[in-house]
Amino acid sequence: MKYSVSMLALGLVFATSAVSAQELTIAGFGGKVQEDLSRTLWQPAAEAAGLTLRQESHDGMAGVRVQVQSGNPGWDIVHMGADQCAVGEKAGIFEPLDYNVIDASGVPDEAKGDNWIGINSYSVVLAYNTEKYGDNPPQSWSDFWDTETFPGRRSLGVYPQEMMEIALMADGVAKEDLYPLDTDRALDALSRIQPSIDVWWTSGAQSAQLVADGEVDMLAIWGSRVTGVIENGAPVAFTYNQGILGNGCLAVLKGSDNVEAAQRFIAGVVAPETQADIPKMMPYYGPTNQKAFEVGNFSEEVLAASNTAPENAAKQVIIDVNWWADNAPLVQEDYKMMMVE
Repeated sequence: MKYSVSMLALGLVFATSAVSAQELTIAGFGGKVQEDLSRTLWQPAAEAAGLTLRQESHDGMAGVRVQVQSGNPGWDIVHMGADQCAVGEKAGIFEPLDYNVIDASGVPDEAKGDNWIGINSYSVVLAYNTEKYGDNPPQSWSDFWDTETFPGRRSLGVYPQEMMEIALMADGVAKEDLYPLDTDRALDALSRIQPSIDVWWTSGAQSAQLVADGEVDMLAIWGSRVTGVIENGAPVAFTYNQGILGNGCLAVLKGSDNVEAAQRFIAGVVAPETQADIPKMMPYYGPTNQKAFEVGNFSEEVLAASNTAPENAAKQVIIDVNWWADNAPLVQEDYKMMMVE
């Protein structure tokens, strides 16, 4: 059978369109965080892989489970906190990642699993009012617990993750010895500081407002939140010393029809060249791939601000998400009881 040139050309157009039209759907937390992740990481990775990216938002692990249990998930990839990715991995609701496709050599072991990988890092840090403490500010969690040397109003979060680690470091546990967490010791330490906690904050927005308005003098807060407070001119500073490093992660839903494309997309997201844009475009987060600092041309100012720049990362501890995946429900109940004692 003979084909005309025009028929062959038309066939090529359809074939090209079919390839370029391959679509991935990713679900994240929505809002500004998702917008910034899309601009900085997701869209560049999708374009490099020749993929079209459709975005939705999710309401947490329950929504992800529903998608998988349907047998035909409407999402291919999900962005969550790494503790939730660890829970999903243990529940068997994610596809294995192909580390022959995804070069994760620059990603710390604590920031990846068989079925998930960290793509952006955040920190929980000690922040304080500079007018209150002047030239002698608190610089460690033991200082936070020292109400005589550092008097003032204090705040911690209502969720135990990160707060338990903070309590143990305040009690003298070295960061390399934190895990497995001694929950009794942590709760004892928290019980000692509990009478001095003026507010148990329930959200990042609330924690930022507390320190911005001067309602508290020191607190544990996400670095991404306190950065905005400082930029708005509040007399606030913070330290990365004894900070808690966590990660946002990507995972591929079990049953996705686009697993191979999803692997290529994730490979692009975690590539050092892509990750190197985080300190410049999302300064309140940091690259999970440490090789980003080898390929990126960063100023001293940018390095000083980035939570995962080598000097800052060395001061912190990466949260053990597998420990939390196994223990969170029991710890949560004990933590709630401690707060109301």
